Amino acid sequence: MFAVNCLKSHINLSKKGVLLVNLGSPKSTSTKDVRRYLDEFLMDERVIDIPYWKRFLLIKGIILNIRPKKSAEAYKKIWQKEGSPLVVISEKFKRKLEAKLEIQVALGMRYGSINMSIRKGMQDLFDQGVDDVLLIPLYPHYAMSSFETVVEKAKDIKLKYFPGINLDVMPTFYNQKDYIKIMANNLIDHLEGFDYDHLLFSYHGIPERHILKSDPTKNHCKIDGTCCDIQSIAHETCYRHQCFETTEEIVKLLELKEGTYSNSFQSRLLKDPWLKPYTDFELKKFPKKGIKKLAVIAPSFVTDCLETLEELRIRGKEDFLNAGGTQFKYIPCINDNDDWVDVMCKWVKNWENVGIVN
Repeated sequence: MFAVNCLKSHINLSKKGVLLVNLGSPKSTSTKDVRRYLDEFLMDERVIDIPYWKRFLLIKGIILNIRPKKSAEAYKKIWQKEGSPLVVISEKFKRKLEAKLEIQVALGMRYGSINMSIRKGMQDLFDQGVDDVLLIPLYPHYAMSSFETVVEKAKDIKLKYFPGINLDVMPTFYNQKDYIKIMANNLIDHLEGFDYDHLLFSYHGIPERHILKSDPTKNHCKIDGTCCDIQSIAHETCYRHQCFETTEEIVKLLELKEGTYSNSFQSRLLKDPWLKPYTDFELKKFPKKGIKKLAVIAPSFVTDCLETLEELRIRGKEDFLNAGGTQFKYIPCINDNDDWVDVMCKWVKNWENVGIVN
């Protein structure tokens, strides 16, 4: 990881705090609340990056008249007694982290919650006297529709409401050794006793054009695999490259044999070209290739949510079994795993002590 504002003259005078930020969730499973959430989420110019007037007509005129009811039904299948799994698990993670640190920790959501927004999280820290904040987007990989939108939103809020606060950003951690080790151990724990034929690494999908837009060189990324093996500054913001590197590092640590695993991308929206291969297509193809016992992990998420619990664990399983598969096992995210809490604690303490995000 790289240093961010590493040499601060006020380092011994400031009061430090951490702001964790995750995606967010509807307030409830009602169609009304889901529509409100989708409105905020899909109208983000970094999620659907088309001119505003086109985005307005598409979202307000079409998607919000069709998708909310369907999404509400999906949320009902995974909703917990305490609320949204993503929010509930994020809160547990926050409490565990705070208990191990001697500084304030706040939690914010990028979308869907006034009571748990990025601004509210920053306000909570400010009210505790914090003037030096470490922003931690809970995304392992860089994408303009996840990591980047959190960072830019936090910067805007800081400038508008908290100009006196210093804001550092923890970079992506897709290839950090501690993170890879936790992911590998999580796989080992959940695969114990399951004799699988194949392991699928299913990453959240993004439009191919997002890869090209995020390329600072404007000529390195080809989205054909050839560019990933050539060292470039573009890799620092290339979601596709980072996903494949996460798989490579986990595979290397577990010494998995070639041909026993593969990558795919899920959750595509609209008809634009998205990163391939598509997870739902792969799930239906596997049984025809002789893969009858499948394990699936979603490394682009650290917290279980709609895309993992409903899209993979429920619908993905149905697709695979209906296509002729016999056994399907979804590997949960690292969630509030104690080892994950310890690693995050280690990273925060390093920033606390020397002002370097590492």
